[in-house]
Amino acid sequence: MSEAAAALVGALESLSRAQRDAASRVARELDWPRSGLGIVRTLRSRGAVQLCEVSETLRVDASVASRQVSALVDAGYVRRTVDETDRRARTLELTEAGERLATESDRYFDDFLGEAFADWSADALDDAIAQIRNVAAAISSVHQEATHR
Repeated sequence: MSEAAAALVGALESLSRAQRDAASRVARELDWPRSGLGIVRTLRSRGAVQLCEVSETLRVDASVASRQVSALVDAGYVRRTVDETDRRARTLELTEAGERLATESDRYFDDFLGEAFADWSADALDDAIAQIRNVAAAISSVHQEATHR
């Protein structure tokens, strides 16, 4: 592995750990499992979707997503309904309690990120956002090409 590749892998691992730590901190403050929080945030951003879209978005196996969704349904944060276009499928959507949880998680993330990036300029933050998106797109494009072969 080249030095540049090793440095990039190390940086990505550090970013991944930092992201997990941040999500775990917010989940602890909300007293909710980190995995469930990811599903709530996904449903909030995408609206009503089927389980397969949740598992694809979060890059987890459908059985893992199904268990996590079931816990959210049991807790009253997510509702399963019969899909109008495909009666065999179930659509997932947030309940009012799920919307409140998503809003509260937004507040915690805003507070956390505001603290973490308090001394960054708006331009530096915009540059970081652009670079992270570019890195994610580059990695995802290779993953997508490999799955279509």
